[in-house]
Amino acid sequence: MTRQQQLNLLLRQLEQELQALQLWQQSAPGAEALNSIEPFCIDTLTFSEWLQWIMIPRFDAMIQQQHALPGNSDIATMAEEAFKGVNADTTALLDLIRQIDSTLRLVH
Repeated sequence: MTRQQQLNLLLRQLEQELQALQLWQQSAPGAEALNSIEPFCIDTLTFSEWLQWIMIPRFDAMIQQQHALPGNSDIATMAEEAFKGVNADTTALLDLIRQIDSTLRLVH
């Protein structure tokens, strides 16, 4: 399985897990919220919204357009902090994000 195929599979699992935890939004935030210049749009979106409306679509576009994937990722660190306040078992969600990070790391 290629990195793109692996990432695509993990993104679909991430979507399912966000939905299962009721962290999936039915309507998109406004354009202003999506255009934040802060890392993870922390000033305008929750982390789960950032995953849904920014990260997943960007990776989907990269895969679809066959662009090179990033050679490094550390989304899990932010996810661990962001999901501390979620009143649900986020173990599987965090595991998926760690797997995404691992898939994006280039082996040298």
